[in-house]
Amino acid sequence: MPGGPEQGGAQMARVCDRQGKSYLLRTFGNSGPGAGHEVWDVTDPARPQKVSTVVSGLTATHKNWWECDTGIAYLISGDLAKAEPPELGPSGWRTWRMTKIYDLSDPAKPVFVRDFGLAGQEPGSTGPVTIAHGAHGPIAVGNRVYFAHGTSADGALQIVDRQKLLTGPKEPTAANLNYPEISRLYTSPNWGGHTAFPVLGMAIADWATNAKGRVRDFVVLVSEATANECREFRHATFMVDVTTDTRPFSVATFLVPESQGGFCRRGGRFGPHSSSESFAPLFYKKLVFVAYFNAGVRAVDIRNPYAPREAAFYIPATTERTAERCVTNGTRSCKVAIQTNNVEADERGFVYLADRANTGLHIVRLTGEAARIAGGH
Repeated sequence: MPGGPEQGGAQMARVCDRQGKSYLLRTFGNSGPGAGHEVWDVTDPARPQKVSTVVSGLTATHKNWWECDTGIAYLISGDLAKAEPPELGPSGWRTWRMTKIYDLSDPAKPVFVRDFGLAGQEPGSTGPVTIAHGAHGPIAVGNRVYFAHGTSADGALQIVDRQKLLTGPKEPTAANLNYPEISRLYTSPNWGGHTAFPVLGMAIADWATNAKGRVRDFVVLVSEATANECREFRHATFMVDVTTDTRPFSVATFLVPESQGGFCRRGGRFGPHSSSESFAPLFYKKLVFVAYFNAGVRAVDIRNPYAPREAAFYIPATTERTAERCVTNGTRSCKVAIQTNNVEADERGFVYLADRANTGLHIVRLTGEAARIAGGH
C-alpha cells in the first residue's frame, strides 16, 4: 500500500498468546478504502499465517489495544471520505477515528461488540463535532479504559468504565456513548491527546509521613507535535492525577528544552509523539520513554510524578535512508532529520525506537543513572 505518510501496510501491532499459539493483531494501512485490522498466527515467526480480517474498508487506523487475558480488542478505526472538512463515510461517524470493539478470544472468529466514541461524533448527530480528529489509542487496565482524543489540538483524556462499556447499551446514541464515561479532562485548545498511559498505585516517597494520599494513580498524557521546524505551539507530556478518577487533574509537565540541541533548526518535527506503554516491572512506576522526533527518545524519571525529570536520552544518527522533511515559507526548504516516532520497552530492559523518516529500528539499553533507576537503586 504505497503512498504518503502513515499509509504503510503494518503501522501498529499487538501480540497475544492464546489457545497455545501466538497471534499478532495489526493495523493494515491508513488510506482507504483498503485499510483495516488483521490477525496473524505468528507461532512460527518465520512462517506467519493470516488468520482473519477483523474489519476492512476503512480510511484510518491507529494504535490498538488487545487484552490478552480476555481477548477483547479496541481497534482505532475511521471511514471518513474526507477528514477536513469532514465528509461522512459509510458508517456515518463524524470523526476521523473512533473505536471498534471486538471479541477476539477466538482470533479466527472475530465477534463485533460495539462502536464507541464521544457523544457528538455518532451517526446522525448534528452541530459542532466533538473532537473531529478522534481517538488515538485506548489502554485498558482493570475495570477502566483510558482514551486519548485529539492528537495535537482540542484534546481530551477520557476515563471509561470497562464493564459498562462492554455490557451496557450498544446503539451509538449520545446517551449510550455517555453511559460508561466516568470523567473527561479537556486540554488547552493548543494541545491534544495522542497517548494515555496509566501508571497506577504509585507510592509517593516524599509523602510517606502524610496520614492520607500516599499512594496515587496517574495517566501520562502525551500531546503530539505535528508541524516541521516548530511551526506550531510547543507540545508537552502531562502527568494527570487520576486517583479520584471522577476528577482528573494535571499536576506536572515534561518538556525537552529546545535550546538543549537547537532542535527547531534541525529539520522535521521537534516535540513528543507518544510514550512507551510497557507494564514491565523493570520500568513501571519508575521510567516512561517518550518518542521526541528529532530529539530522539527521552527516558523520563516519574518516581516523583509531581516533578518528572529527564534521566537519559538517545538521538540516533541519520543514514542514507533517512528521508527529508520540508517546510514552505515563500520557498521550499528541506532537511534530513531523525524522526523517532514510537518507542517501546520490554521486561529484559531493551528499548525499541521506530523512526518515521525511514531510518529504521534502533534497539538500545539504559546506562548510568537511568539503569540504576530501573534496577531500583
